[in-house]
This record gives sequence, structure tokens and C-alpha cells, in this order.
Amino acid sequence: MENILFKNGALLDPRRNELQPGYDVLVEGGTIREVSDRPITAAHAQVIDLKGRTIMPGLVDLHAHMIATQFDLPAQARMPNVLVTLKSLPIMRDILRRGFTTVRDAGGAGLPLKQAVETGLAQGPRLFVAGRALSQTGGHGDVRGRSDYMPGDAPCNCCVRVGALARVVDGVDALRQAVREELQMGADHIKIMASGGVASPTDPVGAFGYSEDEIRAVVAEAEGRDTYVMAHAYTAKAMQRAVRCGVRTIEHGNLVDEEAARVIAEHGAYVVPTLVAYEALHLIGDENGLPPESAAKIDLVREGGLRSLEILKRAGVKMGFGSDLLGPGQRMQSDEFTIRAQVLSPAEILRSATLIGAEVLGLEGKIGRLAPGAFADVLVVDGDPFADIGCLAGQGEHIQLVMKGGKIEFDELTMH
Repeated sequence: MENILFKNGALLDPRRNELQPGYDVLVEGGTIREVSDRPITAAHAQVIDLKGRTIMPGLVDLHAHMIATQFDLPAQARMPNVLVTLKSLPIMRDILRRGFTTVRDAGGAGLPLKQAVETGLAQGPRLFVAGRALSQTGGHGDVRGRSDYMPGDAPCNCCVRVGALARVVDGVDALRQAVREELQMGADHIKIMASGGVASPTDPVGAFGYSEDEIRAVVAEAEGRDTYVMAHAYTAKAMQRAVRCGVRTIEHGNLVDEEAARVIAEHGAYVVPTLVAYEALHLIGDENGLPPESAAKIDLVREGGLRSLEILKRAGVKMGFGSDLLGPGQRMQSDEFTIRAQVLSPAEILRSATLIGAEVLGLEGKIGRLAPGAFADVLVVDGDPFADIGCLAGQGEHIQLVMKGGKIEFDELTMH
């Protein structure tokens, strides 16, 4: 891994609201060595003249699913393990190409996929994984259809179905064991279902997930291993229950109200909206195998999306960047930027995908900024994201270079 000196860039510091021209950034090994508005000299470094282009930190997606390879998740859970794994590889590569150098997987990906990226076997973002999400019977992670029996071949607590994003667990003691198992198998954090969902067949969106005793048990086990719990939740009541029981991040949050937002802020919890997920479900879900019972639930949560941003912003809740896309919808990941721009400023959106992502992952000073000692996650962008956040949308067409951990992963800049 060679040393690289980026010269004459317009630095994007997410703590500010405008670019800072005339900056040099020196990368040594996998970290940032120096960032300066004065010329840096490094005798043995490869020099890349940015000619005034934007240089910025890699992006963070706090809610994505590496192995969500299709819209019909119940069918995916029955797919052969090798097929699901191979279908996930281009998903990870494309996420990295769009500039997301760090991703928190919200259910499905485990340690093996993380190891594949870390060892260079697969190309993708730096992963933080939840293993399998935990769902109550009949909850958002229970993909079994309605019947008067539980098919023995269905994904279960002890299954090794790579395509299953969740496992069904009920009761305090069983949940304690499940959390311990997921952590033992390499999970970085724990995901639970705290309300009903869309892409699941038998749970109303407004349904409560786990009982408060169950949530507290999960939180206690996670905290005992120095980690935290993220919770899928749509409704205001479900969100309040979750944060009062110690959940650290609320995922989606579309149906939040003023009171729930106040409670979330008081507890210092985060919310990770995923508005693009519902646009994808609305636009291409039917044609890509989204079950009818799921399609019928889309409009309820979709309509609350932009309003939730306004409510959370007024309450001072910190919002992370998330996408939560499935199958062919994964291509729409960066559309989350332009959707949020209807309510939030480019600077606020950029902070959600950098600084707040770093906070949630406990990596302040390591990701989300270009600063000495940080991981060398660097993007070179043709455009000013502060002026037009749309230059980060699409498939990375305006992102001319992507570096992760000091390694150039994609380069359209020096190749011409």
C-alpha cells in the first residue's frame, strides 16, 4: 500500500457548510497522515493533482442489507446458501463504487462476509454486521406465511440459511441466549423488531414487537458485551417503548410524532430514516416479486417519510443515513440524498452520512472526516455536494476516485 499525496483539492469538512479550497491531503498506509491548506511535501509519495476537485471522507450507510438480493425475502430464505452469497458480491461492490466506504448491515450479513471483504476476497465497504435480526413469532422477521402449523423446513433459530435476514425468538431467556449466540458468531451489534413492517407477510405495521421485558433483556446482554441494540420501528408508541428500554438507534421511524421525537432526544438515541426504501418498493416492488400483502402496506409508511424528517429535526434528534434496499432496488441507494434534500440542507444530509455515522459506530476521529489519524477513506468528487447534493447520487458517475483504508478501489481520475 503506497503513500499518496492529494494536491490542490477543495476539502469537504462535514463540520462546515462550504468547501475549503487549496488543501493537500497526505495518505500513509491505511491512514490520513496530514491535512493542510499549505503545500505538503512527501518525497516518496505518489502525487495526484486534484485541480480543485472536491476531496471528502467516504460515506457511511447505517442501514443496508448486503444479502437482500431480491424483493421476495421469504423466497430468498429458501435459496441455496452459495447462490445467495454469490448474488451479494456485486451488491457490495456497487455500494463501494457509490462512495459508501463503511456500512452497518441491519440483518443478514455475518462474520464470513465481513472477513471476505477484509481479506480482499470480495470487494466492498467496511462492514459492521448484526448477524441475523431477532424477531418475535409473527413479527417483521418471521417470513412464514399463514397456516395452522409451523413448517419444519422454515428458517428457525438454529438454521444456517444465508438468505434469512432474521431468526424467530420468543421469551426473555431464549432472547438472552440468541443475543449471546449472535455475538459469539461475530455480530458487532444486535437488531430487533420493535414494530410491524412492510416486507413481511403477517404483521400489521402498527403491531408492537417484543415486550418491554424482552427488549430490556436484549439491551442488557448487548451492553454486557460493550455493544448496543438497533430496533426496527415505525410507530410513535413503538419508538418510545424501544428507547425507554435502552435501544440506541431507531430504524425507519416514519410515523414518529412530536412526543416520540422528544422522548428519543431525551434519551440521546438516534434515528436512521430510510426513505428511499419505500420509493423503491412503490416504484418497482410489484414487478420484482414483492408479495401483495407487503405492497398493500407501503403507502402508509411512505407518506410519513418526509414529515418524519421535519419532526425529528425540530426535536433535535440526530439522524443517520440509511437506505434499506432490496434486490434491484439497491441501485437507488444514493437517491436517499435527493429525497432528503426536500426537507434538509445538503450540509445536514452530509453530516448524517459522515459524522453521525461515525458517532453511531463509535468511530469518531476514524471515519466521517479527513483528519490526521483517521482511516484513509477518501472520495474525489466532480462537483460541490454543499451546493448540489445530487452530485453524490446515481452510481458514482461524479465520484472519480474511491479510496478505502488507503487502497484505491476505483479510479476514473488518473486513468485519463
